[in-house]
Amino acid sequence: MSLTITNSLLTTNDLSVGYGLSVVVKDLNLHLDRGEVVALLGTNGMGKTTLMSTIAGLIPVLNGAIQLKGEIINGLAAEDVVARGLALVPQGKLLFPSLTVADNLRLGAYRLGGKGERQRVDHAFETVFRIFPVLKEKRKQRAGTLSGGQQQMLAVGRGLMSCPDVLLLDEPSTGLAPFVVLELMDTLAKLIEETAVSILLAEQNAEAALRIAHRGYVLGGGRLMTEGSAQQLAESDIVKLVYLGKIT
Repeated sequence: MSLTITNSLLTTNDLSVGYGLSVVVKDLNLHLDRGEVVALLGTNGMGKTTLMSTIAGLIPVLNGAIQLKGEIINGLAAEDVVARGLALVPQGKLLFPSLTVADNLRLGAYRLGGKGERQRVDHAFETVFRIFPVLKEKRKQRAGTLSGGQQQMLAVGRGLMSCPDVLLLDEPSTGLAPFVVLELMDTLAKLIEETAVSILLAEQNAEAALRIAHRGYVLGGGRLMTEGSAQQLAESDIVKLVYLGKIT
């Protein structure tokens, strides 16, 4: 297998992912550059979550390669992937409801140990509280008492606590009311403006994702169906029909 040399933060080369002999996504090539939001669109069951989990080191690669900042990360444990600058915000949030907001956030900072740990953790808290001021207001409150939208903000904030270069967001709009989804996407746009993080955003809600994405990829049947700029995808007949429920 020959690898494409690129300056992208995150690249997949002919990547196939799945479970055992079951291939969920096959021969996928995508890239994420610095300062970008890239949408990964697909209906339920198209392999978005499996792909994100594989990139994060939670599921072994079946074939192909994943490069993070030019380094192949295939086979690395999930904690080693985090240490190299990639964080996953999983579908379903996976918070600890009985812990406070601050304690949930602190769990995301475990890779910031060593000399100067206190200063780095304090800086991470400052960043998260600046982007999500509601989390600062509710930092002593138990996570399980937050609204759905606030819990999703907490999940994103926890991911940011590791100070990643790349943030993988897996279906952040799931279960949220439409107006909360819009608020969340606006906050993610603010995140890109105020931090150095780049985002790969897996979403069924194409309309919401394309509001803030620069580019996107559309998965279908385990393969890449189409790709393009956010505007191109929003105007694409495939996206209009399958993901937006309309076609002209």
